[in-house]
Amino acid sequence: MKKILGICLLLLSHWAFAQTQLIRITTRNTSLLYSVNAQGRLIQRYFGQTVTADSLAKSSQEAYLTAGMESLLEPAIRIVHHDGNPSLELKYQSHNASRENNTTHTVISLKDPVYPVSVTLHFESFYEEDVIRAWTEITHTEKSPVLLTAYASSMLHFNAGKYWLTQFHGDWAKEAAMVEESLTPGIKTLESKLGVRANMYQSPMFLLSLNNAAQENTGETIAGTLAWTGNFKFDFQVDEKRALHVSAGMNPYAADYTLKPGEVFTTPAFIFTYSSKGKGQTSRNLQHWAVNYGVLDGRTPRLTLLNNWEATDMHFDEQKLTSLFGGAARLGVDLFLLDDGWFANKFPRNSDNAGLGDWEPNREKLPHGLGHLVKEAGKQGVKFGIWLEPEMVNPKSELYARHPDWIMKLPNRDEHYYRNQLVLDLINPAVQDFVYGIVDKTLSENPGIAYIKWDCNRMLTNTYSPYLKEKQSHLFIAYTRSLYKVMERVRTRYPHLPIMLCSGGGGRTDYGALKYFTEFWPSDNTDPVDRIYIQYGYSHFFPSNTMAAHVTNMGKQSLKFRTDVAMMGKLGYDIKVDDFTPQELQFSRDAVTTYNRIRDIIWYGDLYRLVSPYEAPRAVFQYTSPDKRQAVVFHYLMNTRRTDVFNVVKLQGLDPQRNYRIKEISLFPGTSSSFSNQVYTGDYLMTAGISLTPGRVKPLTSNILEITAE
Repeated sequence: MKKILGICLLLLSHWAFAQTQLIRITTRNTSLLYSVNAQGRLIQRYFGQTVTADSLAKSSQEAYLTAGMESLLEPAIRIVHHDGNPSLELKYQSHNASRENNTTHTVISLKDPVYPVSVTLHFESFYEEDVIRAWTEITHTEKSPVLLTAYASSMLHFNAGKYWLTQFHGDWAKEAAMVEESLTPGIKTLESKLGVRANMYQSPMFLLSLNNAAQENTGETIAGTLAWTGNFKFDFQVDEKRALHVSAGMNPYAADYTLKPGEVFTTPAFIFTYSSKGKGQTSRNLQHWAVNYGVLDGRTPRLTLLNNWEATDMHFDEQKLTSLFGGAARLGVDLFLLDDGWFANKFPRNSDNAGLGDWEPNREKLPHGLGHLVKEAGKQGVKFGIWLEPEMVNPKSELYARHPDWIMKLPNRDEHYYRNQLVLDLINPAVQDFVYGIVDKTLSENPGIAYIKWDCNRMLTNTYSPYLKEKQSHLFIAYTRSLYKVMERVRTRYPHLPIMLCSGGGGRTDYGALKYFTEFWPSDNTDPVDRIYIQYGYSHFFPSNTMAAHVTNMGKQSLKFRTDVAMMGKLGYDIKVDDFTPQELQFSRDAVTTYNRIRDIIWYGDLYRLVSPYEAPRAVFQYTSPDKRQAVVFHYLMNTRRTDVFNVVKLQGLDPQRNYRIKEISLFPGTSSSFSNQVYTGDYLMTAGISLTPGRVKPLTSNILEITAE
């Protein structure tokens, strides 16, 4: 009895001590503060601009809400114990922080006082970038498994007069469309239930503004995204006192998880940043964080490329392909990418209804195999890349006939096809070996392949995993984890091979996958006007060197306009170079040269969205080098009218004391610039501004200005 009393007194003294201190998670401009209340529970005291006053308390809400107790709010976690008790209480146990250079890792341990269940909250703060990664670990030592039915990565609480939410939604060819709305009492949910190609309708990212609608350069803004390539869920609950509670994590829909004793359930990271200076600053925070920490080889130069898809579709042979290598060489790009249609023999891949799963080169199209193409491209001074879709299978394939047990489909139901294909049961270790083997065999048998486009054209429907059997509720989580297992193996063997993440366009755009991929394909829609909107949306969360942007024949705009839009991302081409006029070829060669010269400013500089396409029939973007000595301005006139009047544009992020020369670059041969080659002070450019339409306003025209300090 005395021993129990002593333990209780020790815990009480421990909690009393915890109440007197703040747990600080800080960056250069942000503070997230926690403390422990009288009941021993962890509470969020504050989140916002950096503060020093310990007494400041904007919130006293429990940090990681549990189900089954007294709270009336949506919980972060719900657990059913082995005895059927559906409640959880979490009390503070300890915390510690370790710092390494720019990064601080804070760990807060919580535990149920009755059941042996532990929850550990992790926060990794990046000081210079003002970004925080938060994730949770759940474990227990009960006698038998427990059931997890909710498992958020993190929660945040806010007290403001009003809240404005910006979501990024869409469909195939309509990705990352922005919609902003005021949050009202109740719950607003952004989610995906598609499993694979999970971002098809809703991207896993949001902007939240406090008190007023989101502004580019003013106001309190939070940008959040989930590092998870599967089902996600963001809940925004405004309670009866107008406090807002935000939870972010994997979607628990149809995903109850049976957690074994001793097993650690780790959630994906919720990545977020705060700024008191608007959404422009949150974008720059995330972009700088991404190139340093979030994307594979974020500071390694990306490859410009020529894709064969528009030139040949799936209808090509060896001679036709090798003739295209010269076009890549004439353009001056780094790589030729062979897209879909190069594989399968019994069921040749001549359309999208056959061949997926049979990953041997088609002997009729490529009698000398891929290795011959690698060598022929090399003779032209061009690297060679290949398209793969290894997670998928066509019913019309040898793999389908050989391994029906490897395919996700419902028993006793008709098969449901999307793009004439089904999803392989990647949860099965044998399928993981097969998918990894596709990549390894392709690369090892054809040394010199320098790039992979990894596609994924189908979501999950009529889904059942033969491997999981009675544990079907684990399917959605297990699939994504299995994809990561495969990619870990790929990256162990091929650590720096550039791989594009593609999923029927922008069906996979998240930092969970970008740990393994160097870039992503934002959309199959390459119409440059549409791409301005798509790239504008993604720019709120991703740096330019992750967004593959190709010059194609989609749309009716000039080659210059199409090229200028693509130069704002990771430049590539998907076009018939042989159809170019001499002037078009010269312009494109010069554009590639110019892009390679200015790309570091676009990839690693500070982005300022000066004019939004949502607010005017034009868009203006500025990229400025970290030392403020150089900047590049992209100006696009879209579907303008004769009566449109465009005001001067005030630049941002320059040194007011420096003089800057403005020069138009990437001009089409035979044309002259309407911009005089003049010098202005940084103060003038930011305070007075300049006209970006000095000549006649013409719809669907564009300019790129290079601004250099003297």
